[in-house]
Amino acid sequence: MAKKIIQRWLPDPDKIRNHPHLQKVFGKLLHDPNLLHINRKSVSGAFFVGFFMAFVPLPIQMLLAAAVAIWRRVNLPISVALVWITNPLTIPPMFYFAYIVGCWALNIQPGEWDFELSMDWIYHELAESWQPFLLGCLICATVAGSLAYALIRILWRINIVSQWSARKKRICNKNKQP
Repeated sequence: MAKKIIQRWLPDPDKIRNHPHLQKVFGKLLHDPNLLHINRKSVSGAFFVGFFMAFVPLPIQMLLAAAVAIWRRVNLPISVALVWITNPLTIPPMFYFAYIVGCWALNIQPGEWDFELSMDWIYHELAESWQPFLLGCLICATVAGSLAYALIRILWRINIVSQWSARKKRICNKNKQP
């Protein structure tokens, strides 16, 4: 069931392999069939990569997610799509939370942090608080990726067990009928 739902949303494998921008960067690496498999290992790994890369404070998150997905041989489209957890609406609260986590980990008092998506903000505000911010991003990325990985593995297992149970009931009912 989960596999069918995921497959419905994924793009055609040939489109991914022949995408001009991906071809420029990754070339023949895109022809690895594991990058498009939908199984418990590839999907849970893709969720780890996607959630981890969502907390990377760089504008090349999708490219990094694609590179890591190819390197780890997990589902490429899911890894790249999950990076969009960070979008213009979610970036400020996510990165502020990462900053607070970093301050907590370094045992320092958080200062005023008026997030603004501009180069001026990066030069002035981030220059003073980059250490707790980057440490918080690393902690949040690791925790979010690990939780997403574990949750997908658990949900996938529950789905498989319920399918086995339903099949067993169908077989038992079929054998009981005269």
